[in-house]
Amino acid sequence: MEKKITVLVGSLRKESFNRKIAMELIRLAPKSLNMELVEIGDLPFYNEDLEENPPKQWTDFRETIKNSDGVLFVSPEYNRTIPAVLKNAIDVASRPGGKSVWKGKPGSVVTASPSGIGGFGANHNIRQAVVFLDVPMMQQPEMYLGKVHELFQEDGKTVIERTEKFLKTYIDAYANWVYKF
Repeated sequence: MEKKITVLVGSLRKESFNRKIAMELIRLAPKSLNMELVEIGDLPFYNEDLEENPPKQWTDFRETIKNSDGVLFVSPEYNRTIPAVLKNAIDVASRPGGKSVWKGKPGSVVTASPSGIGGFGANHNIRQAVVFLDVPMMQQPEMYLGKVHELFQEDGKTVIERTEKFLKTYIDAYANWVYKF
């Protein structure tokens, strides 16, 4: 049975390396995963005062996560932590208190950065935030893509062969993780 996976990208830039990595992971995913990139840039900032009449973007996003079988986070690192847009998405779907839609959704995180450490800080901050929300996170293999700008072919969209193999190994491991739940 096919599993529906929501892919969230923590960068809003149209030509984001993280968006490109997410698209490669979607392309390389086994047929057992139906992966969909869900945009998070239009989610209004979380404000508990709005819960009486939540914005449609919130309710739609919560419904998307609720109806997913898993979630894949693909993100850069901003100032050694999670980009605000991704943290907001995590918060929106975890509220109101006691009604989080994250619970039990098998997750994984990929971080990519032009720096050599590949978003290590953001990777662990994302894990910390969602583990608290009862998202079982895949432990191995970990995915930190340093010097991400060097991982693409001349077209700027397709990854080089050794990176493609690494991404394929990763997404296959994630598929196995999802099916454990």
